[in-house]
Amino acid sequence: MSELEFQSRIDFSELSQSVQNIKEEIGRVIVGQHQMIEQMIVAILANGHVLVEGVPGVAKTLSAKLLAKTIDVGFSRIQFTPDLMPSDVLGTSVFMPGTGKFDFKKGPIFSNIVLIDEINRSPAKTQAALFEVMEERQVTNDGTTYKMSYPFLVMATQNPIEQEGTYRLPEAQLDRFLFKIVVDYPSITEEISILERQHKGELSAEVGIKPILTAERLNDLRRAVEKVQVEQHLLEYIAQIVAATRQSPWITLGASPRASLAILNASKALAAIRGRDFITPDDIKEIAVPVLRHRVLLTPEKEMDGTSTDTIICQLIDKAEVPR
Repeated sequence: MSELEFQSRIDFSELSQSVQNIKEEIGRVIVGQHQMIEQMIVAILANGHVLVEGVPGVAKTLSAKLLAKTIDVGFSRIQFTPDLMPSDVLGTSVFMPGTGKFDFKKGPIFSNIVLIDEINRSPAKTQAALFEVMEERQVTNDGTTYKMSYPFLVMATQNPIEQEGTYRLPEAQLDRFLFKIVVDYPSITEEISILERQHKGELSAEVGIKPILTAERLNDLRRAVEKVQVEQHLLEYIAQIVAATRQSPWITLGASPRASLAILNASKALAAIRGRDFITPDDIKEIAVPVLRHRVLLTPEKEMDGTSTDTIICQLIDKAEVPR
């Protein structure tokens, strides 16, 4: 029986249609960037976070804002700067004279979709403030724990590290991002379309964007995604790819087991979005590059000769034996 004839044991038709409707709704404002939008949706369904690297002006912030509108959840934006303090992100205790007690005032991290702009412009102290909230979905202040509500997606934009005034993100911080998405310039055709729509006054982000899903329904769909079928040989295939990053002579720091879990969870979400309740080797191949590209470090020799991380990862994937 072919894949097209396969009758899914879990019905993901609602999820597939909802994702298509979200893309169309966002597409009324944003031209192109289809892969970034799809991977943001995959990250929400896989309960992960997204790091986006690209030049200014390619709709990174607007994409996050519109995604929040289409799933009818909260959105906040934090501009990272060299003088930003952890309390500016997480919140702080404020003394209340009326009660004689300290009251915790929540920071902008307490939202559903949080856009952190230029995350690598802040030093290590502020970076470290994100460790707990990104991994455990909670903030601890003065011994009290405050839980984040679902969905909780941190979408952080990063300047290319060659730019002046940037800090390299710690490996422990990078490992907490499900994906690193590299956003390029639009094609000539897309840019012409942007100009035409702007000229006609059709690029207003605030007009007519309708919610497609609620947070509650999205959470139900996320739980269904967790039940996507994965054959044993595909688990071995994921482990084989990740292990190859630790054995390659061109990589000084390989991927951790968190990367294996990320590939598994993201592959499930991708399969469900495409209407299947089982994953395929192609799902794993498609997901592996954005999952691994920020988790490995190339040797100085490879960096000096201009070899990209993506190239090495693709070579490792091609060498891995594809399950039959």
